[in-house]
Amino acid sequence: MEAIIQAQSQFRLDRGLAKVKAVRNKNYQRDGTKSYVYLLNRFGFEPTKPGPYFHAHSIHQRGLAHPRFHFARGGRAYVQRVLSKKHDPQGKQTGVVTAEDQQNDSMYLCEVSIGTPAQKLNLDFDTGSSDLWVFSTELNKHVQQGHKVFDFSASSTFKDLSGKSWKISYGDGSSASGDCGSDKVSIGGLTVKNQTVELASQLAPQFAQGTGDGLLGLAFPKINTVMTDGKSDPAETPVSNMINQGDIPKSSQLFTSAFYGERDANSPESFYTFGYIDTDLVSKSGQDISWADIDSSKGFWQFPSTSASVNGKHIQLSGNTAIADTGTTLALVSDEVCEALYEAIPGAMYDSTQQGYVFPTSVKAKDMPVFKVAVGDKQFVIQAEDLAFAPAGNDTWYGGVQSRGEMPFDILGDTFLKSVYAIWDQGNKRFGVVPKIEAAQNLDPPTSE
Repeated sequence: MEAIIQAQSQFRLDRGLAKVKAVRNKNYQRDGTKSYVYLLNRFGFEPTKPGPYFHAHSIHQRGLAHPRFHFARGGRAYVQRVLSKKHDPQGKQTGVVTAEDQQNDSMYLCEVSIGTPAQKLNLDFDTGSSDLWVFSTELNKHVQQGHKVFDFSASSTFKDLSGKSWKISYGDGSSASGDCGSDKVSIGGLTVKNQTVELASQLAPQFAQGTGDGLLGLAFPKINTVMTDGKSDPAETPVSNMINQGDIPKSSQLFTSAFYGERDANSPESFYTFGYIDTDLVSKSGQDISWADIDSSKGFWQFPSTSASVNGKHIQLSGNTAIADTGTTLALVSDEVCEALYEAIPGAMYDSTQQGYVFPTSVKAKDMPVFKVAVGDKQFVIQAEDLAFAPAGNDTWYGGVQSRGEMPFDILGDTFLKSVYAIWDQGNKRFGVVPKIEAAQNLDPPTSE
């Protein structure tokens, strides 16, 4: 490992690499239920716990829209699965889920330079997706307002990719789409040439309402949505292109992440690195990096996670896997693990009106259970302060860990990632972590909600 660190240090020095600040979004407002609904929408899983949100089957027709109607009439009918909401406890009245029902903003934003001369945009770095899409001048002016917008006509290195398009669709029927070009993209001192950049020309409110200027996917290319003449033709992600350029040594074909919350002492600055590991954070942990092999066949950073524990009580989860996802704020685990965790928190309960577990804000850090989840062969603590995600009314917290429903794998989002320093070693198809636990846990509720 020492030889690898030395090689990375030299590479960092030669290239002038620097940390990429992951700036906390000042406009981000925590809301537990909205964050959960966003995940229902994005991943399309069916909830197993009661609540207002569920997936329904809706009949649509392929015919042309009549001028007097706002939907297609006639033609072949088809059934579509749509995220829906109950408007009464019995579920007799239901309706569509709107942008207002879900969290559409990002907790952290990172600066990326695109084009020549460089145009700087603030993007959401997301290890759970693989598209690099940006607000562009092809959008309506009112959608562009409040955003930094990429003007491809002002870049001398931009090339149009004729016939290529992209479209991201969610379970509520919302989508983002546009055409594609290629350009130079710079992140933390590393420059990627001929990177496919997806230019947004249509954005549903679910995509347009966020503070950021687009998204930079850090998962694997398989789930990229780029098409050529209407047929799937996934584009390489920036990290994949960095590797494919052939001028980055094997030891540096990785990126890392360190996230901190606003409740952490002295409010440290969150960051990513590209091409090197922050050895100070590894040393501070007092542990060697624990590695888990990645299965990227579904496009995610997916690894075995076959156990959890609550106050030392072991929970065996044979065959279980998890994905690490910076684009998810919560951690979603099996109902078995959820129930064991919240049984150990004084006063915790499942609130069907909020479709999630809650617990009293009066609970002190010393009364919280020690909760661990496995990454490969080793378990890691999710610190107490991140088990309290957001105020949920009536002097309660919405828990940072919630049910994954019928989804076949766990999602370890920021609730987990704030407790570790994560190494995303794409070149070697492995995911590494060391603990990063705050010395003092802060569960003080905000002065106002």
